[in-house]
Amino acid sequence: MRADGRRADELRPLEIEVDYLEQPAGSALISAGKTRVLCTASITEGVPRWLMGKGKGWMTAEYGLLPASTGERTAREASSGRQKGRTVEIQRLIGRSLRAVTDLDALGERTLWIDCDVLQADGGTRCAAISGAYVASRRALDRFGLGKALTDSVAGVSLGIVDGEALLDLDYSEDSRAEVDLNVVMSGDRRLIEVQATAEGERYTREQLDELLDLAAAGIEQIGEAQQRAVEAVLA
Repeated sequence: MRADGRRADELRPLEIEVDYLEQPAGSALISAGKTRVLCTASITEGVPRWLMGKGKGWMTAEYGLLPASTGERTAREASSGRQKGRTVEIQRLIGRSLRAVTDLDALGERTLWIDCDVLQADGGTRCAAISGAYVASRRALDRFGLGKALTDSVAGVSLGIVDGEALLDLDYSEDSRAEVDLNVVMSGDRRLIEVQATAEGERYTREQLDELLDLAAAGIEQIGEAQQRAVEAVLA
């Protein structure tokens, strides 16, 4: 039994609130346990210079932690004049994940901007951002009559081996002492988009990796169902 009473294969309580903000074309507040990420999606005409004239659209993401999201205030990265490597890595991951299920031809020469702001961090922020970004993007594209540009759903989940046991959806207390840390991104058809697996303290076997991937697939299926319910509730 985990500290919060969950089974090894159980997600934290998951809630997705669509249209959390009025101004963006699409927005979603996703809560996974104590982790909360606000995702917005905006569509603008035009694409980066290197895509001009090709008839294709573009999708890109930005990610950030609010100063007090981890408990103790940290300065905004803008105050130092540059983003940290972790921030750049995560926003590229979010962009890659969404582009993997996007028909850029159907988007036309438009850019979909995804902004993910972590309001409160308790582990799994990058995965929550991906899952929330899909819902915000779906909402924005539907409003512009471009829903067909998304060819599938996408979601992410964190996992790890803690005290020798494979666990799904780690909170910070688990993630900070995990022997193996894993982030998995999958599309709705259960194909892999990204697997980030790191031996933090102990090496792991192929059998353990397979066990973790099976856990991830089951967790992402549940997240996908929550995403679909959230979208359908708004359209109803």
